[in-house]
Order: sequence, then structure tokens, then C-alpha cells
Amino acid sequence: MFKFITHKPLWVNILVAIGLVLVALFIFIEMLSFITQHNEVEKVPSVLGQNIQAATQALTAKGFQVQVIDSVYDNTIGALAVAKQSPDADAQVKKGRTIYLTINRAAAPEVTMPNLVGFSYKSAQMYLQTLGLKMGDTTYKPDIARNAVLEQKFNGVSIKPGTKLPVGSTISFVLGSGIGSGQYQVPDLIGLTLAQARTQLNALNINIGSIVPMDNVTDTTNAYIVKQIPEVFTEAGPGNKVHNLIRQGQVVDVFISNTPPPVRDSALRN
Repeated sequence: MFKFITHKPLWVNILVAIGLVLVALFIFIEMLSFITQHNEVEKVPSVLGQNIQAATQALTAKGFQVQVIDSVYDNTIGALAVAKQSPDADAQVKKGRTIYLTINRAAAPEVTMPNLVGFSYKSAQMYLQTLGLKMGDTTYKPDIARNAVLEQKFNGVSIKPGTKLPVGSTISFVLGSGIGSGQYQVPDLIGLTLAQARTQLNALNINIGSIVPMDNVTDTTNAYIVKQIPEVFTEAGPGNKVHNLIRQGQVVDVFISNTPPPVRDSALRN
């Protein structure tokens, strides 16, 4: 073989060498194309919103591998539905490529309800959004704290701070509308329990303001009111009592005690 090469002119040997290199290069390219499945591509189908099982079947039927890499929560799609896919739908990729999926959680994560009473409407709304909670209906009642949150509700019932709620839950607010036009005589709360006074004042859209214990009160709800501001009457002169007035949305400060006040003569109450 070597004698055959050495007995040929140099230019012939060079041509032969070039030919062999080209043949080897052609074979290499063909083999590489076969190995890498050159020009064998497939369009990625859209599986967004599909259940993970259905999405996996659709992708594997096209020759793709499937891998779940993350989970999120989105209450606009079903549990275990595909929320994201990579590559995106309609991308042209090689068969056998892995399609990465992010799926929706089976159950909503929970958040802790904060105490938003006293917050302005806008501040409370922004706070809810940061927690993933939604704003519900807004109602108003007379209160000196205009546009401030007076009560927070879930499913129509007052919700206490610290309660666990699923993300996406809807919270409704009762807001103050300012001092109302309705005007009443100041109710006499002396001798009532704090719970009884609240019920009476709520019916008039009047609020309890400061609550001042006069002794070691442990049960404020059942403590007795022994003093109130404003008082029921003002002494306009000797023996001349004028009934004080109060508007809707204003407050009555009360002083409470474990011991009920002395029973007063009915004439002193009128």
C-alpha cells in the first residue's frame, strides 16, 4: 500500500488525501445529523390550563419528555392544572426535548387575617392585596372616623384578626360615613352592662368611645356603666335640666365597674 502511494506523483497523493478527508467529513456530518435528529422538529402544543395528567399525555404523544419544576396558586384555573410551560406553545423544538411545567396547587395556601379596623379604606385595600385577599362589598354607617374601617367581614360575619383564610378569600368592610344628620337625646346608660349599652347605641348608630375601668374589671362585657360622657342632662339653671343631644356617628365615653351603681330615683333619670 505504501509502495502504491510513493510511486504516484505528489499531486495525485494530495488529491487522494483531500478526497478521503471529504468522504470522512461527509460520513461524520451524516452520522451527526442522525444522532442529533437534525431537521426533526415538532411544534410544542399548548397545555396551559389542562390537568397535569392530560397535559403529560398530550406532550408525550408528541415525543416530548415532561418535568414538573414548580407550583403556584391561581384561583382562576383548576387544581393541578398547568399554569406555565417552557418552551412556550407553538415553539419549534426537537423531538425528545423536555417540556418544563409549573402546575397550580391542589389547595390554596392560607394567610392570617390582620386587624384593619381603624385603617383608611385605601390602606386597608392595599394591605389585602399584598396578602392575596380580595375586596368585597363596602357598606357605610355613621361614624366620626370618615372612610375608616369600622368592621371587617368574611362571608357576612365579622372576622377576628389572626383567623386563617385561604388566599383569594373576599373581605368586606364597613366604613365610617362621618357624623350623620340624625340627632337623638343622649341615652341614659347608667346601670346597664357594657354589652347592653353597645346594643342600645348600635341601634342609634352611636358608638362606644373610651372605656375607663373604675376598679379591677376582669369581664368588661358584663361590667356596669357607672358614669358616661356626655351626660344625659345639662343643668341650665337651678332645677332646670336640659336633655343633651347627640348625632349619629358620635361617641359616648363610659366608665365601668364590677359593682352596679346605686339605684336612682326615676325622677333623676327624666
